[in-house]
Amino acid sequence: MTRDGLERTDILAVLSDPQNRRLVEIQVKTARGANWHKLNWPLGKKSQAPSQHQREYFVMVAVPLDLTVSLRCFVVPRTHIAAAAWIGHMAWLTEPGVESGKRNAPVEQSRVPLASLVQYENRWDLLLQDEAEAPVLLPAHYRDLAQDPRVGLPEGHAWQSELPLW
Repeated sequence: MTRDGLERTDILAVLSDPQNRRLVEIQVKTARGANWHKLNWPLGKKSQAPSQHQREYFVMVAVPLDLTVSLRCFVVPRTHIAAAAWIGHMAWLTEPGVESGKRNAPVEQSRVPLASLVQYENRWDLLLQDEAEAPVLLPAHYRDLAQDPRVGLPEGHAWQSELPLW
C-alpha cells in the first residue's frame, strides 16, 4: 500500500514468476450495489490520463450489498480503462436521436459499467504483461466506436497511432 498523496497508485507490487520479476502500479476503484447490471465506476480526468509506463493497472472491485456474496475484481491495464471511459461516455453523449442539450456531462464525469469489463474479471495474469502486450478484452463494438468520428479516442491515447485488434 502506498502513502496518501502518491498520485495514480494505491498499491505498488513486485510480482515474480520463474521468468519474470516486475514492479507494477495498481490503482483500486470500488463500486457497491445490489444489481451487477447497473453497477459502474466513476472515472475522473486523472483516472483517464495516459499511461506513464507499461506497468500501470486498475483493479475495479465490485462490492455487493449482500456481504455473503463474493466481491468481484476486474484487472484492467490503464490504457484499456481510459479507452473504456472515453468510448462509453462519448457514445452516450453523442448518441444519434437524443435531443440536443439533453446530455451535456463532460468526459471527466464518465462512468465505466461493469458490463464493459466482464472479460477482465479475475485476469490477474495481465499484471505479468506490459500494457502493449495485454489482450484488449473490451466489448467488440467499442472497437467500432473508437473508429467512429463522433466517438474516437482521447487526445494522447496510445491507440491513436494504431488501434489494436480485439
